[in-house]
Amino acid sequence: MATRSTHVSILVVDIEGYGRRPNPIQASLRTAMYDVVRGAVADCHLPWDEFTALDRGDGILLLVPPATSPVDLAGPLIRALDEGLTEKARMFSAAHAMRLRVALHAGLVEEDTHGWVGEAINTTARLVDAQPLRDTLAAASRAHLAFIVSDEIYRGIIRHEYRFIDASTFRPVRLSLKELDTTAWVHVPGYPAPPGLPPAQTAPPPKGPEPEPPVVASTHIHGDQVFGDKFIGNKNVYGAGPA
Repeated sequence: MATRSTHVSILVVDIEGYGRRPNPIQASLRTAMYDVVRGAVADCHLPWDEFTALDRGDGILLLVPPATSPVDLAGPLIRALDEGLTEKARMFSAAHAMRLRVALHAGLVEEDTHGWVGEAINTTARLVDAQPLRDTLAAASRAHLAFIVSDEIYRGIIRHEYRFIDASTFRPVRLSLKELDTTAWVHVPGYPAPPGLPPAQTAPPPKGPEPEPPVVASTHIHGDQVFGDKFIGNKNVYGAGPA
């Protein structure tokens, strides 16, 4: 079968500390994770059946078609995920505590006979595994999730402050990972700024581009930019089925 290319939003969720839990608790957490994610999608009236959900064992990678606005993913869906996790926290014991790292990016992906592949998938998976995001969630003791977005998502969506999005609560982090050297942006619901980041990375984000200087009239005129079996970060991710 020939490959099929499409531009999608990519959302990855990953359970904090999953590998340290006994097998029965891992199974319970996976069930709870799917309940929270599917419930959040339903609460936002988004079409789950149109999403492609790829299981990562301790997480889910969602390929979201262009019909769903990434604004809905970055704003209402993150809020709904946080609310769903808060609800679960009231019912779960400490041994079953579930907190999520969440990453959002967008880009071109391709489907073949083995699954999905694309640089955008690799990038999103590395964002959710990035150490600054792990450090932030570890430091945010009263939070249920930590959220990271690519620079493209920040510039195209976050900084414009659509509904349910407060750009002032995002902070930049510089990531130098395998095949990835970029700026990303971190947010923790309920915090004015994400904790646990190095001091050099806690400056408030820019409000937007500086205004152009006024034009001065002159009489002189001068003439003159696989997902299949694919190794991502430090884990093997497969097109379908538990990792």
